[in-house]
Amino acid sequence: MVLDAWVTAVTRLGGDSDTARRSGVELIERYREPHRRYHDLAHVEAVLRDSAWLGAELGLSEVDIAVLALAAAAHDVVYDGVPGQDERRSAEWARERLGAAGVAQEHRSAVARLVLATIDHLGEDPLTLALLDADLAVLGGTEAEYDRYARAVRAEYAHVSEPDWQRGRGAVLAGLIAREPLYRSAPARARWEARAKANLKREEHSFGG
Repeated sequence: MVLDAWVTAVTRLGGDSDTARRSGVELIERYREPHRRYHDLAHVEAVLRDSAWLGAELGLSEVDIAVLALAAAAHDVVYDGVPGQDERRSAEWARERLGAAGVAQEHRSAVARLVLATIDHLGEDPLTLALLDADLAVLGGTEAEYDRYARAVRAEYAHVSEPDWQRGRGAVLAGLIAREPLYRSAPARARWEARAKANLKREEHSFGG
């Protein structure tokens, strides 16, 4: 799914399919790195799926949907557990690989802008909101799905002591719960908001919050 989505989007924006396939293979290899427990291939597949759905719901153009797919595919391509730096390096990876495939500068810049928006999850335009809301869609899964997500995130931070983890994770949960609304686009709110808030509060409660 990821490879096909990457190659299709690159060619839709005028890029070379053979070059796109080579960078797409690299993309998949990166998402299969052994240290990843949540930010892996399953995560990027989910973000691709959910962002495509949101793009259609929001009436985005074919060009914007292709840009969105590339950003969804590349948004965590570099993941070393260093917030901010990971996103900036992922954006630069996308710029370089799309440039090598012959994608126009305006589209490369648009993809990079979307990837960088995942640093602070701020944005107003429909294209950005589609990516950001899709990135948080996991929060609105069933209880079992959410619990698998929470365990996977904890596994990525296995090096962090339990007291430090509870403090840090507790702050993240409180911030997400306080966001009103959590999802910025109407389709995402209707589909995920209520369940996401319930899941977040349930996890917070498990920390004694």
